[in-house]
Amino acid sequence: MKDSQKFYVGWDVGGWNCDRNPASRDALVILDSARELVGVPWRGNLRNTLNEATSSKILAIKILELCQVKIDLENSFRLLFAIDTPLGFSKAFTDLIVSRVAAGQILSSSANPYLHRETERFLFERGLSPLSPIKDMIGSQATKGIHFLARFAPDLASCGLWTDGRYIQAIEAYPSACKRSACISNMRRPFYENSGGSVPIEKLKARREFYHVDLEDALTCALVGWSFESQPDLLVHPTPAIDQSEGWIFVPCDGLRSLEHA
Repeated sequence: MKDSQKFYVGWDVGGWNCDRNPASRDALVILDSARELVGVPWRGNLRNTLNEATSSKILAIKILELCQVKIDLENSFRLLFAIDTPLGFSKAFTDLIVSRVAAGQILSSSANPYLHRETERFLFERGLSPLSPIKDMIGSQATKGIHFLARFAPDLASCGLWTDGRYIQAIEAYPSACKRSACISNMRRPFYENSGGSVPIEKLKARREFYHVDLEDALTCALVGWSFESQPDLLVHPTPAIDQSEGWIFVPCDGLRSLEHA
């Protein structure tokens, strides 16, 4: 399919009922193919938007409208969502719940196959601490993200990449994995005030459009989405051994420690 309009949507996911949660809500940031901000970053609760959309095309249009992005609907368009929430559960967990099949001996938390997918165990081994939708308080967010996939991007194009085949693609991102990534930090720099020079980005103030940390995380997600399509070698991709039903967290290669130093 030829795309005349491509957008990269970073979505930091809030819980189903996050309307009045001051700390965490849904946040959206949209970038174009030139990695420029389009429209206005948005923060709120997407529950009603997800409920009201009756197709992937309508959902895509509603998302663009929320961020005040105007497009020519006569031309083709596509949104690639990079989503900060688990978009799957481990096969061991689903086998346990659906078929009552036990995984065997359970040892450390990070190696527990019920609590963590293979992609999360991969990150644990390399110095990161991803959350679990089972033991941590992100079950609401995880079901919201998976609900989005089931309704609007149900087809698995490849491990970790979901699509409706036309308007929407979706991958899983993890902003915390980008904190020590030089490539993502350099991409973030134009979105901060006084960003010139060699001042570390963590000491800079985000532009006023990114007034909440949720929006900063959504920006990071959007940059991961842009990288997935435009500079895929910057990201770690799943191996053929990964169970596709579990999904994959796309993180920058330079944000991970080597196995020797993890």
